Amino acid sequence: MQGTDVTRHDPSPEVGRRRLLKWVAGGALAATGAGLGAIRLASDSDRPKLPGMQLSATNFGVDSLEVPLDAEHLTRLGGGRWQTQQLPTSTHSMVALTWARSSRPPAIRIRSRRSGSWQPWRPLPVLEDVPDLGSAERTDVTGTDLVWVGAADGVQVDVQGSRPDGLTLVLLHPARLRGRTAFKEGTGTTDTTRTRAPRPELLRRGDWGANKKWRNGGPYYNDTIKQVHVHHTANSNDYSRDDVPGLIRGMYRYHTHNLGWSDIGYNFLVDRFGRTWIGRAGGARRPVRGAHTLGFNGTSTGVSVIGNFETATPNRKIIRAIAAVAAWKLDRYDRNPTGHTRVTSEGSDKYAAGKRVRLPVIDGHRDTNDTACPGQHLYDALPRIRRRTKAIMDSYPAS
Repeated sequence: MQGTDVTRHDPSPEVGRRRLLKWVAGGALAATGAGLGAIRLASDSDRPKLPGMQLSATNFGVDSLEVPLDAEHLTRLGGGRWQTQQLPTSTHSMVALTWARSSRPPAIRIRSRRSGSWQPWRPLPVLEDVPDLGSAERTDVTGTDLVWVGAADGVQVDVQGSRPDGLTLVLLHPARLRGRTAFKEGTGTTDTTRTRAPRPELLRRGDWGANKKWRNGGPYYNDTIKQVHVHHTANSNDYSRDDVPGLIRGMYRYHTHNLGWSDIGYNFLVDRFGRTWIGRAGGARRPVRGAHTLGFNGTSTGVSVIGNFETATPNRKIIRAIAAVAAWKLDRYDRNPTGHTRVTSEGSDKYAAGKRVRLPVIDGHRDTNDTACPGQHLYDALPRIRRRTKAIMDSYPAS
């Protein structure tokens, strides 16, 4: 491992306890608890209570349900295909599936019932944003990306291939925050007397409702930053401004509770409105080791754009926000944002551990792993991001 862990605590070995089934037939399971401190959550007391699967109310504003898809709930159709019935639920808005890492990943599709109608089938991409091999955050659980489906009250799952061990359906419903969240869209100061690219406007972890009790280790730190890896979350592109804190809090819950990571995987997240949010804890200014790019977390920072950029094109606000973060992080280490660097892989599905690789200083996730991330349209925008990052850095004299 190239990075040095300044503060290190192994994640809890009891991650399995977080995967308990919360299945209640014909009623709701209420497990209320402390809220988000000074931040109030929007009331969800008027949601319809349907027979069947009920999400439990949890602390910190994310209702949840984990359902093992065993032989009782997943029917074999033949030809290597499995499918659930159309499952009624209480309101959920985020969906993922997890399974044992030792199993072969299947091809998974879901469809959701929204406003009384079943939506078209949509694939769930296999998660590629993971801790490195041998990392203290590495667990025996993996899964799909967590996708935003909007408010839904039913779900159906289709599995192509062998059914993996421990296959579990995860449904989440983050409440909207009420309060004082500041929605900023700036790119930092324009004071040219500075000697480094400035810190951009960043929304803090408290703005999206993070609670430190969900973390079970870290933070971990690297010695340096050589790269900025660009990702997308593979979520929907039609979320509102007010949905974003809940989206990030849902990812945080999925990464820590269902996958057993120490924290949310991304260092920074950018929404479609051009706002930049601090993800992983440990100090935005410091070289915090993330869990976003298998094999290459030890010398990088990860910026993920909330959305699916296989289907959408990143707007100018997104380009500007990524460039502002990249300039701030790279300028402190004298990196050339339009150049390349040599890094040693810690082991990925594309580059074996120990292999020296020449990569762009600002690259896309697909450059290091076998994945479509960050989506073709965002990947095509990387040259613009690099040029804009360099322009920001060139605006400030060398120290």
